[in-house]
This record gives sequence, structure tokens and C-alpha cells, in this order.
Amino acid sequence: MVVLATNLGFPRMGPKRELKQALESYWAQKSSAAELQQSAADLRHLSWDLHRAAGIDHIPSNDASLYDHVLDTAVLVGAIPERHQVGGVEALDRYFAMARGGGLGGQSVTALEMTKWFDTNYHYLVPELHKGQQFSLASTKPLDEFRQALAVGVTTRPVLLGPVSFLLLSKGTDGGDNLDLLPSLIATYAEVLQSLEQAGASWVQIDEPVLALHLDLDQRSVFDRTYADLRAAAPGLRLLVATYFAGLGENLQTAVHLPVDALHLDAVSSPGQVDLAMAEVPDTLALSLGVVDGRNVWRTDLAAALDRLEAAQHKLGSERLLVGPSCSLLHLPVDLGLEPALDDEVRSWLAFAVQRLDEISTLVRGLNEGREAIADELAASTAAAQARQASPRVVNPAVRQRLAGDSTGLEHRASAYGMRRQAQQANLGLPILPTTTIGSFPQTPAVRSLRAQFKSGRIDTEAYEEGLRAYISDAVAFQEEVGLDVLVHGEPERNDMVEYFGELLEGCVVTSNGWVQSYGSRCVKPPIIYGDVNRPRPMTVDWAVYTQSLTDRPVKGMLTGPITILQWSFVRNDQPHGDTARQIAFAIRDEVADLEAAGIKVIQIDEPALREGLPLPEGERKAYLEWAVSAFKLASSGARDETQIHTHMCYAEFNDIIDSIAAFDADVISIEASRSRMELLAAFTDFDYPNEVGPGLFDIHSPRVPETSEMVELLLAALAVVPAERLWVNPDCGLKTRRWDEVRPAITNLVAAAHEVRDGLASN
Repeated sequence: MVVLATNLGFPRMGPKRELKQALESYWAQKSSAAELQQSAADLRHLSWDLHRAAGIDHIPSNDASLYDHVLDTAVLVGAIPERHQVGGVEALDRYFAMARGGGLGGQSVTALEMTKWFDTNYHYLVPELHKGQQFSLASTKPLDEFRQALAVGVTTRPVLLGPVSFLLLSKGTDGGDNLDLLPSLIATYAEVLQSLEQAGASWVQIDEPVLALHLDLDQRSVFDRTYADLRAAAPGLRLLVATYFAGLGENLQTAVHLPVDALHLDAVSSPGQVDLAMAEVPDTLALSLGVVDGRNVWRTDLAAALDRLEAAQHKLGSERLLVGPSCSLLHLPVDLGLEPALDDEVRSWLAFAVQRLDEISTLVRGLNEGREAIADELAASTAAAQARQASPRVVNPAVRQRLAGDSTGLEHRASAYGMRRQAQQANLGLPILPTTTIGSFPQTPAVRSLRAQFKSGRIDTEAYEEGLRAYISDAVAFQEEVGLDVLVHGEPERNDMVEYFGELLEGCVVTSNGWVQSYGSRCVKPPIIYGDVNRPRPMTVDWAVYTQSLTDRPVKGMLTGPITILQWSFVRNDQPHGDTARQIAFAIRDEVADLEAAGIKVIQIDEPALREGLPLPEGERKAYLEWAVSAFKLASSGARDETQIHTHMCYAEFNDIIDSIAAFDADVISIEASRSRMELLAAFTDFDYPNEVGPGLFDIHSPRVPETSEMVELLLAALAVVPAERLWVNPDCGLKTRRWDEVRPAITNLVAAAHEVRDGLASN
């Protein structure tokens, strides 16, 4: 018997976002469903070929998705909300209506809620369940994709989201306990497993990531009977339960004694749990150890990883050991080979998804054939690690000196919110229920073409900036015409709210094709923070000043906050994240000072990633929140009283961190709230939030344009929680992914809703 090389999942969008292009072509009615499905099938085939070429033994299938794997699971088990059960429509159209909202069978329907997948920047669609719900097999996707792989000579290990995780990650719509629905769900999963067994599958991977969360006794107790039932349903299948993103803590005993064949552990985020598991693991259970990082891009230290794996091999034997990534490679770019323009030195320190497959295969070869079989690879890995550690580009003495100074006095505004509010009202003269947007306007084909021409050298700086100024001028004219109170420049110069700053900050590099899926067809290119972060020059001031010159209304200076830049980048792993966050915070603080000196009266510092950065182990959360709040305050608190500081957060539950959000002491916070129809404002009911709030009135991730009456209803719901004098009116998030023909009517309706409610307040 030999140690097996395994993988939990692979990026879905394709090396150059081929699936994104196919999806958006289909949504624009420029291609057929058959063409979309063929594009997706081709990418799955490519993934299997890459795994096979790398020497991976357990190759995943059903890890791909047209939008989201949690949505796929909801459709698989028939968990389709009543509003989406419209007759006479194609299954694919129903699927996308659940994901994006919009027209369905002549009706306008809202999408499922969307929230962050644990502590990542990936968003999943939240299934809706109700008391007494009966599940039934409504899709053959796992079977179809297993058979597709079999047809090209690859016997895959199908991946399923586990039934317990599915229920605990879903939303109960009527106050019921989702776990009460487990018997019906297990019966449906049993059908899936039986179909895979009959088709020739030998292994199935079942992901139970909720085992990395705090679970109460009742929640833990359902795992054993769930997996006993599933194993009995398909006795010829071997089952691997996969966990990731954190150590299992108090759930470890539950996990190692499940009636399954193998358990996957994340040995990157929690290396200590491996020894604990090996001390408890029964002789019937194999361990899959995730020793290469599925969430960050730094090359694996192969020698150190091999040391740990050899100890596990000695304890377990080769036949009970599998080697893989810490989690699905969904969170990584596809291939470092697509980055010929990347800085050679930094490039030598990195590994993307394809390179992770090679690292896994190399480690397994070392275990099965001995270290001498991989001597060259070990030497190259060690040399890269030593070169990175010794590189003078990693350390900036001036940054280190500033960080070492006493900055505690820099983390507080000069006056309390009440005094600042008076100064800001005198400075800005805003009406009650002031209207604004979150920052970006549509990134049109013309804007993207302009940027591409500039980057490729086909146009010079003057022509590029002239095009951007024309866009900004049009955006300001629209905002004035529609009647917004606080304007934005629309961010046409920004490819992404984090990548833009990564291009301008020292200590960072950006990639050409390092795309990572965020949700649906939306992809981002996270910067790579390799060294000390420094701002060599102002980054946003010129565009803010130009925009303000076009209007008498206040214009926001738009910045991304230190926590979000940190969380949405691939961050150096050679110093605490809190230190890197403070380096970024100093850079943003300097930008705030320059914006203020240039006459900008409103500055927004977005922190949508605050909640997602919360560590999954509860014992680590207090320390994280302390340094995260400290970093934001360091970035923002140099502003004068009369300068209004905004922040924005989206797609997360805030209830358990509302006190930390209040500690930010931002003058205004805007939040996503429309998909949940203001349910998120419950946090502001239970906690007396002291400052101003702008709950989003329409979902920017959907092409659907809500009517004024719908936004009035949401605004009235918000007024039941937030006093009118502290309530703002805005969309859920930035509008860069929408088209102008969607944005114009939506913003027009938003302003009309604000005026209607203002008039009602005045008359009362």
C-alpha cells in the first residue's frame, strides 16, 4: 500500500476566466444554454487533465459550479423557495433567478440572500428552509459530472456539501430548527450516494466545514447517526469527511469517531490538531492531511512538510495516509505559469493551484519512494524559502520605525460623535435622510477598454486621463440631475477596490491572471503583500479634487480600509497579520490627511471584510477584533471634527461584533440589508448604535430594478430601528458590476423613495 495524493477542489472560472465570459454571454442572451454548458464541461475536463498530469490519485468532481456549490446543493435536494417555483421555466433559468433575482416566467423575483463562506472572500447563496420541509432528489449534477469524467478515463472522487453543514448554513424562514429536517435530507443524500456507487464511484468526499465552528451538544450529536445512515445506504462506497479553515477543537472527538473511512484535517491553519487526532484515531480510520496551503500563495516548505508527514506515516502506515491541500484550491489563482510579467524574485516564492498539485504529488513521491527521489525539489524549495527570508525588499526600516513608535494617541478622534455631528452638519448642510451611493459606478466596456489600452501602451497617460475625466463628468452630471446629496466620482480608474491600492503601495505586487472567484461570475485579483507596506505618494487625491471641482455638493473621497486590504490580499506569512494591518493603516491615514487638506469634506474608508476576518476559533476572536479596530481607528482618527468619516460593510452577520463596529467610531456606516429585507438591522435594535447608519435599499448583485414603493417599504422598516436624523439612504454596495440602464432607474427610484419618506416625516 502507498500514500495517496488527493485534492479537495479546484478553481472553477478557468485559467483566464473562461466561465465568467460564458456566463455573462448567456445572461446577455448572446449565447445558448448548450454553449454555456459546453464551456463549463470543457473547464471540468481541463481540471481533470491537470490533476492527472500532476499525479493526483483522488481527483475531485462536482466541485465545479455555474454559480455556487451551496446553491447547487439546494437545487440537488429540491430546497427551492416558493417564489422560485414558477411553472413553465427552464431549470437553468430558475437556478440563476435563485442566484441573481430578476425575471422568471413573467414575474420579478428576489434572489436568495448571500453571505461569506466562513472566513473567506467567497460568497455563498443561503438556502431557505421551513418547518416540515420534505427534500427530494431534483438534480443529477454529481452523477452527471462523475460520468463525464469516467468517459474520458478519470475515476473521480465526487464532492458533496455535507448534510449537517447544509442545514446549519441555511436560513430557517419560520423559526424552526433546521436539524429537525435531517431525516428527510439523509434519505435524499442516500439516493445520491447509491447512484454514484452504481455508476462506479469508489470514494465520495463529503465536506462538513461546520465542524470548524463552535457546535453545541445537540448539533454534535447528529453527526454520528447521520454518517451511520449514509454508510449503510451505500456500503460499497468509501466516505471521506473533509473539514477545513480551522482546527476542530471540541469537535475533534466527534470527527475522529465518525463511521467513515477517512477524515481530512486542515494542517495549515491548525497544525497542532494532527497530533491530537493521531492520538485518538481508531485503526479503521485514515487521515487526509492538508499540509499545503489552499488559501495563500507562498511556496510550501517541502522539507518541513515532509518531516510532519513522515511522522504521520510512521504512526498510521502508508495505507491510512492521504496528502492534500488544507482546503479546496477554489481560493487560489489557477496557474503561476500565466504570470510571465510578474517580478521574478517574488515569483520564485509563490505557488498557485496548479503548482499546489505538483507540491502534493512531490510530497507523496517522497513518502513512497524516499527523500532521495525528490532531492532536487527539496533543494529548490529550501533555497526559495531562504532567499525570501534574506531579501532586502521585505523590510523597510522607515516603516518598521514608525510602527514601533507609540501610536495609541493617534487612534481617537479629537471630539466625541455628538460634537462632530454638529460640526459636520454645519460644514455639509445635508437634509434629513441624506442620499448617496457606496462609491463605484458601472465599469462599462468603454472604461475597461480604456484601461486596457493604457496598460498595453496603445494610448498615453494624457489620453487615458482625459477619458477618465469624461466618465467622471458624466457621472457627476447624472448624480446632480437625479438629486443625490453626497456624490462620488464612480471609480473608473480602479480595476478593483483592493487591487488598485495594491498597485500603488510599496511592498505589494499584482498579477495579470491571478483571478479568484468572489461570487457567481465576479472575480478579483488579490494583491500579494510580500514586504513592509508603504505609501510613496498620494493615491486618490487628484481624482477626488477633480470631481469636487465639478459640483457644489460634497464629494466622497473613496478609500479601502486596512482590514479589507489585508483580508482581500495574499498576505505575507512571516509576521503577525496585525502588524501588516497597522502598516496599511498608516498608509491610509496619510491619504486621509491629504484628502482633507485638498478640501474633501467626506471620506469613506470601506471595511467590508471586517466580519469575514473573524477567526473561527472563538478563543482567537477577541485579539483579532482588538487589532482590527485599532487599525481602522489609526487609519481614520486623524480627521478633523468637521470631516465626515464613512465606512461600508456588507454580506455578513453583525450581531456578534456590533460593539466592535461601534468602536470604529465612524460617523456613518452603510451596510447590506436589502436581500434580508432589513433583518440585519436587528443588531441595531438590540444594541444602541450611537452613530449614523445607511442600510442598503436595493441589491446591487441582481439586475432587478426595485420600484420606489418597495424601497419606501424598506426605508420605513429601517426607521423603526434607526432615528430619522441618523439614517442615510443608499444602495447595498458599489455599482461597478451593474449596467447604466439598471443603475439609472434604480438610483432614481432610491432618491424618489427618500423624498417620499422625507415628505411624510415633514407632514407628521
